[in-house]
Amino acid sequence: MKPVVMRSSAGAVEAAGAVGAGVAALPLRPAIVRPGPSVGQVPSPSAFAGPQLWAVDVMDYVAYAWRAAPGVLDAQEKARLARFRQPADRDRYVCAHVALRLLLGAYLRVPPADVELVRKPCPGCGGPHGRPAVPDDPVHFSLSHSGRFALLGFARTPVGVDVERGVSARTAVDSVLGSLHPEEISELHALAEDVRAAAFTRLWARKEAYLKALGTGLSRGLATDHIGSAAWHPAGWWLADVAVPDADYAAAVALRTGAQAAHAASRSR
Repeated sequence: MKPVVMRSSAGAVEAAGAVGAGVAALPLRPAIVRPGPSVGQVPSPSAFAGPQLWAVDVMDYVAYAWRAAPGVLDAQEKARLARFRQPADRDRYVCAHVALRLLLGAYLRVPPADVELVRKPCPGCGGPHGRPAVPDDPVHFSLSHSGRFALLGFARTPVGVDVERGVSARTAVDSVLGSLHPEEISELHALAEDVRAAAFTRLWARKEAYLKALGTGLSRGLATDHIGSAAWHPAGWWLADVAVPDADYAAAVALRTGAQAAHAASRSR
């Protein structure tokens, strides 16, 4: 399997060239979110041939994001932004959510500030804290941010993305290792210690992307699903690594495929 490749240039990150085992080619269009996408830059969701990934380098995007935020974010987002104590956390949040609203506005052909964001029911308990969504699912989306990067995914069927700053400390890996699926634990223990931390970060990004796409998040339990330290596709799903232009990060995308995906896509038309 070829990874999705993201190339960074002046705040733009390009995603292209992903092929999943047993799944048709899933082309990813060039992704540019600075200063902001226009309707002409993004296709209608009905034209999607696969997931579309967009990424933001916070260091390049932050000045624009702060200028755009007052006219783009809703009251709830502004209130949450104000609660962050650390400047770095505020910068990551404002970059990620301004980019999300600009992109959703372009996909849906509405002003970014008019995009209505809701939460799906949790698949586990039915509570109102499942996947973030827009009403009636004309497009599915997922958002992740860590360190200097934010990653956003859009598709016609449930999608999850995750980007993670690498874990280098052995103690940090060991503290979580025992919570994973038994086969994942075995796979990681079989690796040399000098590469285990990087493999763990890649696995964690894949698992987070998958759990986000499911809508459960970590409440499902880390040991429930075997995602694997190598590329692995749970039944009805496609997963791929995303090659971040900084070796200290790992990222992944998960997409629902097969009969369930066809049903979801038909409902969104």
